[in-house]
Amino acid sequence: MWRHDTWVKPYLKQYKSLLATVLILGVLTTFCGGALMFTSGYTIDRSATHPYNILIIYPAILLTRAFGIGRPTFKYVERLKSHNWVLRVTSKLRTRLYKTVEQDAAFFDEKYQTGNILGLLSEDIDHLQNLYLRTVFPTVVGILLSLIIVIGIGYFDLWFGLLILLLLAIEVLIAPLISVAVEAGRRQKQKALKDDLYTNLTDNILGANDWVLSGRQQDFRKATQDTVTQLNDSKNYSKHFRWRRDFYLQAVLGLIFIALLVFTNLHFTNSMARANYVAAFVLAIAPVGETIIPISQGFEEYPTYRDSIVRLNNLHPTPTKLPPQQTIDPTAFQTLTLDHLQFEYNSDSPVLIKNFQQTIKRGDKLALIGPSGTGKTTLLQLINGDLAPQKGQVLINDINVLTLQAERQKLFAFLNQQPFLFNTSIINNVRLGNENKTDSEVKQALAAVKMQDLIESLPKGYETSVQEAGSRFSGGEQQRLALARILLQDAPIVLLDEPTVGLDPITENDLLQTIFSVLADKTIIWVTHHLQGIKNVDQVIFLKNGQIEMQGHPQDLYQNNQHFQELYKMDQGILIK
Repeated sequence: MWRHDTWVKPYLKQYKSLLATVLILGVLTTFCGGALMFTSGYTIDRSATHPYNILIIYPAILLTRAFGIGRPTFKYVERLKSHNWVLRVTSKLRTRLYKTVEQDAAFFDEKYQTGNILGLLSEDIDHLQNLYLRTVFPTVVGILLSLIIVIGIGYFDLWFGLLILLLLAIEVLIAPLISVAVEAGRRQKQKALKDDLYTNLTDNILGANDWVLSGRQQDFRKATQDTVTQLNDSKNYSKHFRWRRDFYLQAVLGLIFIALLVFTNLHFTNSMARANYVAAFVLAIAPVGETIIPISQGFEEYPTYRDSIVRLNNLHPTPTKLPPQQTIDPTAFQTLTLDHLQFEYNSDSPVLIKNFQQTIKRGDKLALIGPSGTGKTTLLQLINGDLAPQKGQVLINDINVLTLQAERQKLFAFLNQQPFLFNTSIINNVRLGNENKTDSEVKQALAAVKMQDLIESLPKGYETSVQEAGSRFSGGEQQRLALARILLQDAPIVLLDEPTVGLDPITENDLLQTIFSVLADKTIIWVTHHLQGIKNVDQVIFLKNGQIEMQGHPQDLYQNNQHFQELYKMDQGILIK
């Protein structure tokens, strides 16, 4: 795993100086804690012997103050540096993850499930962050401190040094390894259950309307209940194991205290002066427990980190190679040619688009209809260059669209089922279509899509927040806001991907009338699942199995094509005998 890792090792190397600083500060924090207890113990013992002069214990008092100030200072700086290091690394990891997913945006539904991506974003990067904070830092600091303690005691007595080495090894090495052995399978199960929850909850929420319409609200609630119960039971087992393990670790720490008490009584009680160090040595070990006991917790979580590292390293973007880019004047657009297109997502999947050809002129209105999975949305992705066909090409004025990707925003506007609206004002959301437009021009666009009266009736008017995902407005109103954005964008080609799905028939009809009215001078390619508003287009193409089954003007098809007549009647709810 580590040999081929590209998500952890590179950043360890990149920020190795800062990492070394963090580790040194961690050691100094615990050292100051131990030294504080050492000087405090010495001061207490020495004071109990009634020194004839305060100057005898004054240096110990000064050191107690110094170490007392040094411990929180080093700890504070260590926290600042460690979190600075972690935030730098995780920032780069998140940026890299977003870029990786973005490169595969066109293949998103085919390569990943939404729940899996949510798992990657919310779990795996956080796990790498915890890998450093909970495992790497405490383990390295704990090992360094243990070596310092063993060497210090071994200087006075080799056998006691070996005994302390054995007891510290239980705390720093044996207990963490036992934690991994006991908890590895349980942690992996918890990770798998969490991944299932992300996937199932996402799928269920995205299909919430279907659950409600089918009257299966109770099934919706129970869909993830078993998984949640299993996850909670597993977490409770882990909690009980941690309690027992930490209890035994504290017991071992108590044995270290007893061993040091025996050691100091054997070596430091032969004179009054040396006896003052008994309490100092025993108390000095106390802060070390705060550092070495959490190591087992970090090791226990390692299988989860390993799984995250494996998943991230298996996330490979699809390489995109674009030809040399060209420029085009959007106002010069005349024809969009789909020249014998053929497309399949991979060699194991069936050919989705087969030898598709069509020439669409400026101002044409084209509707693509057909069963789900016939390649309608894929065709839109081929048109704007999100996907590259295996055969054929998409041409704008005889220029391959793949050479015009830098011009996409000038050429294509897109309206789909769920327009993305930000949690900011109405006017800011609409201005995203063209940030150079004035407030007056934005208001004109909103008036064109029949939103002016509604907006001006609101207390804050055009400064009203649309709220997260546009939840302040209904589905039809959200689409009108997105349509106003398209008007500002003023691209010659507008791609509509079922923008009226989920709207009631009256709202749908009103929205379609508005779309075709305000975009009368645009070229429109409209993917739709039924025939409401079909009279607004010049051409209808019915796709089946990636090929054109029928094509023509909607009125001509209704008069002359029996299949189209049946489709229209079914769409209108007319019983076919």
